[in-house]
Amino acid sequence: MRIVFAGTPETAVPSLEALIASRHEVVAVVTRPDARAGRGRTLSASPVAEVAERHGIEVLKPATPSDPDFLDRLREIAPDCCPIVAYGALIRRAALDIPELGWVNLHFSVLPAWRGAAPVQRSIMAGDEVTGASVFSLTEGLDEGPVLGVITELVKPEDTAGTLLERLSVEGARLLVDALDHIEDGDIGVQQQDEELVSLAPKLTTEDARIAWNRPAFAIDRHVRGCTPAPGAWTELGDLRVKIEPLTIADESTLEPGQVSFGKKEVRVGTATTDVVLGTVRPHGKKPMDAADWGRGLSDPAGSFS
Repeated sequence: MRIVFAGTPETAVPSLEALIASRHEVVAVVTRPDARAGRGRTLSASPVAEVAERHGIEVLKPATPSDPDFLDRLREIAPDCCPIVAYGALIRRAALDIPELGWVNLHFSVLPAWRGAAPVQRSIMAGDEVTGASVFSLTEGLDEGPVLGVITELVKPEDTAGTLLERLSVEGARLLVDALDHIEDGDIGVQQQDEELVSLAPKLTTEDARIAWNRPAFAIDRHVRGCTPAPGAWTELGDLRVKIEPLTIADESTLEPGQVSFGKKEVRVGTATTDVVLGTVRPHGKKPMDAADWGRGLSDPAGSFS
């Protein structure tokens, strides 16, 4: 089967590599235009584009997938199917209608749970014990097409959004290839989504990542891990903003919510239940550092987070 793959970030790379190694022919790749990244703000190709170029695959970088020149080129290529993983732009009807077998999306949740841009982050933050990945037929609605395959994955106590997404991207790649195999063979099963079970996972904003210390320690732990590595959970000590990386829940409660205790070997913060012990922190504009080292460097190590 001739396919055109659409994807952009590192998360999509395992799927592209699995498709290249599969029985299907990846005839082109669609990805977002080059973007500025790093401290030097140099213009860089997406991770998916870099992999495609290494394999000598044609790379298409339309400003929008509704661009007439892009649509014309996609018609010329005439793919049988277009698998898509974390592409980063909406595919409209004009593009959806081009491949005979449609567009097939790999989404990192068990649909209809967590439709949207941040399913893994929202799942961790909500305290889910199990999540997964789904392959579904892409429509113009938000992640609402019929489901073609599902895998499940336990959310480990130490998982961050980054580590969980890394596992799901690898396992999901296998699921995507399997779905395409069955589509080509004509024996794929289809399950309509139950609209009564929908939950939404909008993209996390900086304000969403702010820690509310009046919540239970378990919820704060999940919040921090769900925001790691991006956008990064944060709080303020006076006028100092600091990002908080995964922390440890203590056995006892000795502090009021948000109250900070700076010790020689650890930094504790009060919550609505037990204290939490900070691990690595990242003061604004600085590199990550051990919380105790950060505390020793403060001119007035006291007060409460807000």
